[in-house]
Amino acid sequence: MSVAQESRINLLDTPLPQLLAAFDVELVESSISDRGFFGALVERRDGSRILSMPVGRSEFERDTAARMLLAEGLGLTAPPVPAPLEVSHA
Repeated sequence: MSVAQESRINLLDTPLPQLLAAFDVELVESSISDRGFFGALVERRDGSRILSMPVGRSEFERDTAARMLLAEGLGLTAPPVPAPLEVSHA
């Protein structure tokens, strides 16, 4: 996605399916059930990206975590992640 296209995408207002499509990110269910795990954005060697999210979370929690992970992982402009949450890079 070009910089011009990114500027037209509002991280907080764009429906999540559109946001994932705009950044070519595939959403997959994670088998990790730890309550402290909110998801992971992974870039594969071939450049494709997946957003792995745990099942069984509320729609609000899942949507919010997905947007935080996308913002951090893709370097998008977004409000800071609220404490006590934290996003780490591996």
